[in-house]
Amino acid sequence: MARAAAVTSPTPRPAPLADRSEAVLSRLQLLVTRKLDGLLQGDYAGLLPGPGSEAGESREYRPGDDVRRMDWPVTARTTTAHVRRTVADRELETWLALDLSASLDFGTGQWLKREVVVAAAAAITHLTVRGGNRIGAVIGTGGGASAPVRRWRGRPSPPGPGVLTRLPARSGRKEAQGLLRAVAGTAIQPGRGDLGALIEMLNRPPRRRGVAVVVSDFLAPAEQWARPMRKLRVRHDVLAIEVVDPRELELPDVGVLPVVDPESGELHEVQTADPRLRQRYADAATAQRATIAAALRGAGAAHLRLRTDRDWLLDMVRFVAAQRHARTRGTTR
Repeated sequence: MARAAAVTSPTPRPAPLADRSEAVLSRLQLLVTRKLDGLLQGDYAGLLPGPGSEAGESREYRPGDDVRRMDWPVTARTTTAHVRRTVADRELETWLALDLSASLDFGTGQWLKREVVVAAAAAITHLTVRGGNRIGAVIGTGGGASAPVRRWRGRPSPPGPGVLTRLPARSGRKEAQGLLRAVAGTAIQPGRGDLGALIEMLNRPPRRRGVAVVVSDFLAPAEQWARPMRKLRVRHDVLAIEVVDPRELELPDVGVLPVVDPESGELHEVQTADPRLRQRYADAATAQRATIAAALRGAGAAHLRLRTDRDWLLDMVRFVAAQRHARTRGTTR
């Protein structure tokens, strides 16, 4: 239903707002609520003891301990000298699961859905890649769960039909720019994708604790990807970015409209002048989006919706601000 794309001629797209995007994103920071593991020093709270600023447990004083770490409240209560251990600050590892199946090659607003996917990947990369933080990605272009997995060797070569591509996590802005070039250069292939298999690539093998971002239109049945999303949430902070086009929510009254399923190639003619058909379509689309939201909420993922007819950058700024406001009120999102 919502996969059907109108057969229309392409319209000019506005130029990317690169300068404005970088200026706004440089002031933002994604909220990470879980402690991280790793060996390098970074900007986030870690799991293991070591040099850092995050307060840990107290223990009795031993000769040679730094007196500047004396825990005076515990010492006063127990009448025995105690020192406060600290937890090392760790670097962040972020993984992107980017759905570039055929249903993303569609758009009737300012942008194509795939352009919003690339923009979201660029924004997340800009927000996280600094201070030794690493970012990697897995990309799905269709073909189902049996699709082969190919590793990226440093050159952004478009994958063939039914290929899941893994781009290893690396640090540094140069590596991050190479990752984004590889994402932007990925060719969308015909055929249905398996969103569950794409997300499962972040679960196996287990990644270091960090942030996992899934960018998709989530049009695949919820039972296909809900379980992998729940497994992903066990180790990571999970952000689900849902990409939506307005024509997937309601049909315009334009008479007989030829529509095609971009993943199966099926072509149908729809009489959009029928108000009852438009209402049924809108009701079904609303129910579908409610199911997606419920599945993401049940998986414990933060949910951000980006539309092709709206300013994706403004929506992302509002989302990050709302996260920060919720955290200051004592909740995680």
